[in-house]
Amino acid sequence: MRRFNCFSRQTHARHPCSNMKVLIFRGVALSLIFLCGLLIAAPIASGRWDVPQTAKPTIWSRSSSGKAVVATAQPSPTPVPLPDHARVPILMYHYVSELPPNADRYRRDLTVTPDKFVAQMQYLSDAGYHTITLTDLYRYLTQGYPLPEKPIVLTFDDGYWDAYEIVFPILLEHGFTGAFFVLATPAHFESPDYLTWQQMQEMSDAGMDIQAHGRDHVDLRGRSYDYLIYQVVGIQEAIHYHSGHLPRFFCYPGGKYDANVIDVLESTGYWGAVTTAWGDTHTLDRLYEMPRLRVRGAGTLESFIGMLEQ
Repeated sequence: MRRFNCFSRQTHARHPCSNMKVLIFRGVALSLIFLCGLLIAAPIASGRWDVPQTAKPTIWSRSSSGKAVVATAQPSPTPVPLPDHARVPILMYHYVSELPPNADRYRRDLTVTPDKFVAQMQYLSDAGYHTITLTDLYRYLTQGYPLPEKPIVLTFDDGYWDAYEIVFPILLEHGFTGAFFVLATPAHFESPDYLTWQQMQEMSDAGMDIQAHGRDHVDLRGRSYDYLIYQVVGIQEAIHYHSGHLPRFFCYPGGKYDANVIDVLESTGYWGAVTTAWGDTHTLDRLYEMPRLRVRGAGTLESFIGMLEQ
């Protein structure tokens, strides 16, 4: 029986194998052209805040020979000027719950009752405030990304149980987000007074921002390098492990810090930190010393509004 040889020489007709090779080659070529078309037509993904673009797209035309040529050169994009400051209130909360019996003056000052908190969130919603994250604020100062009108950041220190039971559902009801600065040790031991890792993951999955407050609530001033790494990186790794989210912002326990703490934060990948100092204006050179506005337990809705509109 005579076998076909794909490489045998024919003068007038092609062998079936040659025809098959041509068909396969054409199919592969058409597939590559189709895929390239998809890549060219696919939109570029972007985040919530888009940098304004001023460059016009390249205009193409055909020469007499039929080749594509550039008719108008594409101008270089205009750089987005960076702002020299941002006036964004960062509100500071601790407890949002009913006062316990025999609460001392410190607990009374740090506790906003649920009815007051509901009224405050309703005011923010009615007045047209938009909650943003600290990452949004960072990107505005470092990259020029725009912010919405009347931006505000809501922060909650220490990671108490009421952050999940009371604050979380109220924020969801208004479509707000908040930054929760948590501690690792109470969560590891599942202290009933603090958030659990499971609750933090649920909050993170729902759009809340879980950020770092330290492994423990301790004064970080005058500490050794190893101790600072244990506290600062320890909480960062714990949050990342349990939520899949890497925290980029730190809250100094008790508002106490020194230059060594800032150095460790910078060297370990943190983008900034919040303090207990009063203020609502932030600059690029003070990202590790961002001021906040403390919401006090004895305050009224009128004083809350006045604080924001000062």
